[in-house]
Amino acid sequence: MRKHDRLLRITGGVAIAFGLLTVVSGGTTLLGALEMGAVVLFVLWFNTLAGLAYVVAGLGLWQGRRWAYPLSLAIFAATLLVFVAFGLHVAQGGAFEMRTAYAMTLRSAVWGAIALVARQLLTRQAPSGR
Repeated sequence: MRKHDRLLRITGGVAIAFGLLTVVSGGTTLLGALEMGAVVLFVLWFNTLAGLAYVVAGLGLWQGRRWAYPLSLAIFAATLLVFVAFGLHVAQGGAFEMRTAYAMTLRSAVWGAIALVARQLLTRQAPSGR
């Protein structure tokens, strides 16, 4: 296995694992099984649904699909937009948990890194119909 393919699989595996953990955590909270304090509902819904996109992007990365780069970039951009909306919510005095700020920082960093790796590895490939 080439280094390029190995790196795509590692990145895809990280995205898939992150997505599954996100869906389980968010879904459990939405169903009321976990008490998370001052939940910012639009952030919780976004993250839970985005977790599904994480899995799809991860599968695309794992398989070396060129579309995984624009999807990863879209996830990163959407995460930043929701992070900004969260910041506005906080600035207007809305209730929140500090762990939400930490989690959104982590999500932004992870998807920024994944998008960069995807760009480097998937946009330099020769067209192969994938």
